[in-house]
Amino acid sequence: MNDFDWVAMADMLELEGEAETPSVRQALAELKHLTPRWILDVGSGPGVAACRLAAAFPQAEVIAVDGAPELLARAEERAERLGVRLRTRVAEFPAGLADLGPADLVWSARVVHHVGDQQGALDQLAGLLVPGGVLAVVEGGLPARWLPRDLGFGRPGLQARLDAGMAERFNQMRAELPGSVAVVEDWPGMLRAAGLTEVRSKAFLVDHPAPLGDVPRRSVRQALERRRAVLGELLDVEDLAALDRLLDPADPGGVDRRADLFLLTATSVHFGRRP
Repeated sequence: MNDFDWVAMADMLELEGEAETPSVRQALAELKHLTPRWILDVGSGPGVAACRLAAAFPQAEVIAVDGAPELLARAEERAERLGVRLRTRVAEFPAGLADLGPADLVWSARVVHHVGDQQGALDQLAGLLVPGGVLAVVEGGLPARWLPRDLGFGRPGLQARLDAGMAERFNQMRAELPGSVAVVEDWPGMLRAAGLTEVRSKAFLVDHPAPLGDVPRRSVRQALERRRAVLGELLDVEDLAALDRLLDPADPGGVDRRADLFLLTATSVHFGRRP
């Protein structure tokens, strides 16, 4: 579980990023008072948030940092398509961070939890900042909701069981990471332990009501396909059958055709400033 093929997941990462754009836009509004000259998006993937950063801070040098050159190529294509200025840098996380700084703003979304020593990773991210620089870490939030409790087939409550299965897989992934360190995931407290001040957290809503448009609908499909691949051995026969119906393009009850499909989630962003 700790060996993710991020390149194979590129389409899912890009669709997820686009569907969650409202939360990124809201989070960047919290930083609009800043005038950064140098911005790092660490663990940028295909560059959805990095391009948002470039659009929000056009005066800044924005660098998308990722360990996968293929994902950075997507980020460059996206930046060219959107007409924003973006540079890319290949660097593993967290081993390749030492040569990246200093930066006025560091953004890092959902990558720290893939490192065995999460506090150590935060310490390194904080170390990239100039005095007065800001770190924004996206971790936690609420699981996405897409479906009514009763789908009209199968046992009601499928999504809750999928959430439970993914939570168990997440625990397994964390336990199997090299150098895994158990820590209370108090993200503000961890930012303070990294030496940051003015620490605060805020949740940002993503609300795409039914009927869903094309991008969030495809994002939901990708997320359910991921759960089918990851949880196939854990689900019972009835839940597997319901999930397969949801993923059948020809089924009127499937996610491609349902009029009641929605996307509702909340993303937590934790901010801190280097003294």
